[in-house]
Amino acid sequence: MPELPEVEVSRLGLLPHLVGQRFRRVVFRCPKLRHELPPALADRLAGLRVDAIARRGKYLLFDCESRSGGGWLILHLGMSGSLRMVSLGDPPQKHDHVDFVLSGEVLRFRDPRRFGTLVWQPGSAVEQHPLLASQGIEPLSAAFDGAWLHAATRDKTAPIKTTLMDSHLIVGVGNIYAAESLFIAGISPRRPAGRLTRPQCERLVGAVRDTLMRAIAAGGSSVRDYVHSDGGAGSFQLSCAVYGRAGQPCTVCGHPVRVIRQGGRSTFYCPHCQK
Repeated sequence: MPELPEVEVSRLGLLPHLVGQRFRRVVFRCPKLRHELPPALADRLAGLRVDAIARRGKYLLFDCESRSGGGWLILHLGMSGSLRMVSLGDPPQKHDHVDFVLSGEVLRFRDPRRFGTLVWQPGSAVEQHPLLASQGIEPLSAAFDGAWLHAATRDKTAPIKTTLMDSHLIVGVGNIYAAESLFIAGISPRRPAGRLTRPQCERLVGAVRDTLMRAIAAGGSSVRDYVHSDGGAGSFQLSCAVYGRAGQPCTVCGHPVRVIRQGGRSTFYCPHCQK
């Protein structure tokens, strides 16, 4: 599933193509993704100008003249979704479900599993939408620091790995990035979140921020269907220290990397380096 770095890379890639452009028309080729795609939404979007593209967690937010009678288009890539800029007249493929037609090109939403989300929030208060109202803290924001993490985890008995991936607490830290952050911080993924010390929380916050920024710089991780808006792939997964390396020597100590299951997901870690 595309996580925070992949969504941010998509946002940055779309900025020069969309901001200031109008949707000439919008084409829905299926009745629903995760939610219904009513024809009235396509009609509502037609003619609106994109004034900005923001991100909240793993959601892309398109400001469609929200301060002058429009609103916000909220998009989630789901498990397998991707956004690509294609030429006018480029024929859609089997899983190309939505086209946003601009003056000289098309923004195309591809979603093989149809788990993506495309909904509308009228007006300027996009954070009031139910999908966004329950989202946790942004890990790249100044508010996400060691003091906050320490205070927020005092009553948490769940392992720190699954806690990092709880979007109601912290948004966008997916499986790869949680594993890599914990390795950098030297913290076992099994450790109960509430037992982390203040210094450990400080280290972990720095590791999360560093991991996410490096992932954004690498174009995200392409482990399934994710591609950039230009069709390119992310490369962060190629430099992972523990993720996907079960049985291979740890890059620091040489001991074998171990894999366990946590919350239905594979967790990779070094039991020698992470305590």
